[in-house]
Amino acid sequence: MMRSANPALNAGTFQGLPRTAGMQDAMTIQGAVNKTGLMLILLILTASYTWGQFFRLMDMGDPAGVSALMPLFLGGMIGGLIAALVTMFKKTWSPITAPIYALCQGLFLGGLSAMFEARYPGIVIQAVALTFGTLFALLMAYKSGAIRPNENFKLGLAAATGGIFLVYMANLIFSFFSPGGFGFMHQPSLFGIGFSLFVVIIAALNLVLDFDFIEHGAEAGAPRYMEWFAAFGLMVTLIWLYIEFLRLLAKLNDRRS
Repeated sequence: MMRSANPALNAGTFQGLPRTAGMQDAMTIQGAVNKTGLMLILLILTASYTWGQFFRLMDMGDPAGVSALMPLFLGGMIGGLIAALVTMFKKTWSPITAPIYALCQGLFLGGLSAMFEARYPGIVIQAVALTFGTLFALLMAYKSGAIRPNENFKLGLAAATGGIFLVYMANLIFSFFSPGGFGFMHQPSLFGIGFSLFVVIIAALNLVLDFDFIEHGAEAGAPRYMEWFAAFGLMVTLIWLYIEFLRLLAKLNDRRS
């Protein structure tokens, strides 16, 4: 049974789908790669807008204007969450909802990245380089056969990812009662840095499961619209990995200062 820790790519993703009439109507790995590239372009377009607006207002010395951008950042985050949920429950809508997800996440990530960059100059290009460097390194390792996830690997990684999710949810709930939530998650202590490094490793390894899952989906002859769904699933992991790299680099910068 195929298994992935990615909530978009789980054991039931390719079950119950209609049979394709022919190869021309079936999902392909190259098609999923192309759709991922298109989603990245859409994300970069909207991220560039919020990034540019943030620094334009900062250069003008208008902190109130920067604060006024917060609804745009939060709207992108909430809109992305809604689009993600719709995509997961309505796979046939993914050719529409997956690009919407990328556009919304771009608004959010552009603002988030700008805020990190304002505090830690140069951090964004480092996080981007590490994210794509990790992606291509793991893709090459997977294609060469150096990494081939077995069932125990998949089970362990799914458990670790679920554990991280529970810790983050507990932190969110605790933050309503105590400002900052679980302090160790945000402090530049050795434990805090170690925690972030662990999360980065788990997020990166999820890429391997995504590659494996997409390959199995193409072999199963899934409908062509599943290329958009597969691209969406891969984007979920990439965005998570990028944010975790930002957090890790921020802690390392704080520790050096």
